[in-house]
Formats: sequence, C-alpha cells, structure tokens
Amino acid sequence: MDKINVFWHRRDLRVADNAGLYYSLNDNLPVVPIFIFDTHILDKLDDKKDARVQFILHELRKINDSYKKHSSGLIVFNSTPEEAFDDLIKRFEVNAVFCNRDYEPYGKERDEHIRQKLAKENIDFLDFKDHVIFEKREILTDNNEPYKVFTPYKNKWLEKLSKNGLEELNSQALLDNLLEYDAPRLPTLKDIGFEESPIEIPENEIEKNVIGNYKDDRDYPSKNGTSRLGIHLRFGTRSIRDAVKSARIHSDVWLSELIWRDFYAMVLSNHPSVVDNAFKPKYDSIPWQNNEDHFEKWCEGKTGYPIVDAGMRELNATGYMHNRVRMVVASFLTKHLLIDWRWGERYFAKKLLDFELASNNGGWQWAAGTGTDAQPYFRVFNPSSQQDKFDKEMRYTKKWVPEINTNKYPSPIVEHKKARERAINTYKEAVS
Repeated sequence: MDKINVFWHRRDLRVADNAGLYYSLNDNLPVVPIFIFDTHILDKLDDKKDARVQFILHELRKINDSYKKHSSGLIVFNSTPEEAFDDLIKRFEVNAVFCNRDYEPYGKERDEHIRQKLAKENIDFLDFKDHVIFEKREILTDNNEPYKVFTPYKNKWLEKLSKNGLEELNSQALLDNLLEYDAPRLPTLKDIGFEESPIEIPENEIEKNVIGNYKDDRDYPSKNGTSRLGIHLRFGTRSIRDAVKSARIHSDVWLSELIWRDFYAMVLSNHPSVVDNAFKPKYDSIPWQNNEDHFEKWCEGKTGYPIVDAGMRELNATGYMHNRVRMVVASFLTKHLLIDWRWGERYFAKKLLDFELASNNGGWQWAAGTGTDAQPYFRVFNPSSQQDKFDKEMRYTKKWVPEINTNKYPSPIVEHKKARERAINTYKEAVS
C-alpha cells in the first residue's frame, strides 16, 4: 500500500487560497481530503433544522465537485474524530495529517488528542494558520504582552501587514496531486440526523457599492450597508486574506472590522477563561437579576422597545442581526434587565449563522462592560435614542414589528431611566 497524506477540512470549506490544503498538496505524496461531521458537536444542537449544518453540507458538495474533476473526491464521516481516524488508518497508509489551526477551546483539545493518537502510529499532525491574518502572539505590545486595547493593537497589526504582506496560496492549482480513487457518496442531511432549513444563506459576494459606502451606511439597519460575509468567514468559504485584500482597496472602516475579528481571536487564544468568565475578574461579582420572564420576552422580541424587538425577531427569523442592533440588544439585556451576558451570548450562539465563539464572546463582554476594551459600565445605550439616530423613519423596525403603534404591541417591560440607574448602581457596588 502506497503512503498518502490526509487533508482535514474544518473551518476552511473552500479549495482556493487554503493554507493547509496548499501545504498538503506540496508535500510530494498524494492527498486524501476528508471532512468530519463531528458528533461531539452535532449531538449538542437541539434544532435539527439548523441552517448552518445544511450550509456546510452544501459547501462540501461544491468542494467534492472540484475534487471529482481531478478523479478524486472528499471522504465525509459522520462520527467522532477518533472513530474517523481509526477508519482512515485501516484503509490507507497515512504519512501525515494536514489541517488549519482552530483557536477555540474544544478545537484545541480535539486536535491535541488526535495529535497524540496519530503519534502512536508514527503519523505527523501538521496544522497551519488560515483562519486569521495574525494569531495568538504575532501582535504584541512593546513589553512582549498581548494587547488588551483595540486601537494600539490595530495600529501594530496594520504596521505588520504593510511590512509582511499577505501570503499567496494557490492551492487550487495543485489539485492534480490529490489521490485518484472512487470516493464514496456524500451523506444527505437525513443521514446525519438533520432536516432542511427555510433560512436563506447570504451570498458569498459583496457588492462594490456596499464596500464603497460602508463607512456611511453600516450603522443603519434598514440599508444594505454591511458585507453579510460573516458566515463565509466563519466557515472559511471566503478566505480572510481575500477579504482583507478587498478591504485594503475599498474601505478602511471594513478593514477595521476585520481587524476586530483577529483581535477577539487573539484574546480567546491568550485568555481561554473568557469562555465562562469575565475578562476582568471583578465583574464576575455582579449580582445579576436573571429574571427568566424578562429573558423570554427578550428572546421573543416582546420587550416593548421597538428596535430591541426588531433585532431579536430578525435574528429568530433569519439567523442574522445587524451589527448596530446587536450592540443595542446586548446592552439592553445586560444593563436594562441585568441578565448575565452569558445567557445572551449562548442564545446568539444557537441562532447566529455567523456565530464565532471569539467574536461573539468579545462582543457580549464589550456590551456588558466585563471584557477587554469594553464600553464602561456607566455607559448604557438608550434604545429610544438609538432608534431615533439609526432608524428614525422606522423602516427596519416596522418590517419586523408590524404591530407597532397598535394595542397588540406590549408596553416596555422596564422603564429606561430607572433601569439605567439600577444598572449603574449595581455595577458600581459590585466592582468598587
């Protein structure tokens, strides 16, 4: 049996500009590409119509079509990673496994376990940077420490990018180095225990006028003013290098948003405790109210605050929420309702198509005032003034809350001024 290398697709569901795939195809051995529907992850998904699973399968079919053109194909497992590699080792003489690095706690633990498992079989495990531009300790302060504040991090990030440039990884040109074999058919949604979702996935393209007007339009939820590429960056159907190249040409403001993504990935890599704890430990002493009735009304979009309710209903219906509105609804939950930011974060994790642990956690801790570079605890967004500033004509709000201004729409569950004062006093006492 001849030796082969394995490339393990994870959050890199593309053939072009794929670092791990590029290096595997450059290693002088034929490559077998695989994907694992990890049952450790899928078994925790309550919604069997999860649009993200359907999206992954759709993208795997596109990848498989590309591989078929080279008389090869993708092997897709529906199992634990351990079981998948047991199977592969029996079927092939594996020399090395290539993949792109994962920065989330589960992913790092999984990879270390697989690394040790393969080492016992004298199989190398080689991982590469692909999901971010700069990772864990590539951008450091002058004291050789990870940054805690975004702006100086951004300045150092831009400086390093100008000096180093972006890698050119033409992985698509190397597909003739795939192993030629008859790959098995891909599973269906039903095979992996899921059903079709009615939720539509945004296109993996961004109109030039959207990028050009990004600075002026991005804060207005009724406008087509954001990239909507979140899910494609999350699952790697769009290369982050490609997005950064485009942003450098067309929009410094969009580029800044992409740098925030790297920043939060860096925070998570260096401080994995933020998954369950406040970045600033003193904020773990906040006595949250955690009123379950208020939380349910927030989830359903029935708080009596139109822009908050519109955002939550948009999320529930589409798996997406405009970024400005995300800040408003997160501030409302943590400050007005004094509900633990982790409750909101986990709800977003269930619903968002573009859910990424690092960015979701960072955004929620920013809104709650508990994180790195967070808004101060005494800053409490006024939902009404946010409404007047960013959706004055209520085009966005009326789309999602059609019963506004009728007796069917609920009264506010809390009064803004009292809720604001309660939040400030509660935070002040907890952290002083």
